[in-house]
Amino acid sequence: MKQFIRIMKALSDPNRVRLIKILGRQKLCVCELQDLIGLAQSTVSKHMKVLEEAGLVDFHKEGSWIIYRLTTGEESDYARAMLENLGDWLNDDPQLLKMIAKLSQVERERICAA
Repeated sequence: MKQFIRIMKALSDPNRVRLIKILGRQKLCVCELQDLIGLAQSTVSKHMKVLEEAGLVDFHKEGSWIIYRLTTGEESDYARAMLENLGDWLNDDPQLLKMIAKLSQVERERICAA
């Protein structure tokens, strides 16, 4: 029950759902996510921590960057089911559509160096 509730709480925030949706398209670092979603770096980091603790995202280091990606959901049937379903849901969200349109313009070296 605890794992299910943790996942549901993680997905109860619209910004976290948008972050999941955008990470379903490609791996990104915090500064790229910040640029796309328009929130402060500390806020994005807090959101990512909640998603990580729920087992929905994981990360690896590339030099000085921490790169986030969706998990495979292998550790949790609940996480796997939600990630699979979210892939098809909410694709008409206006803010998400703006993020997707901007995704091709994200340049890590420019954004993260600023």
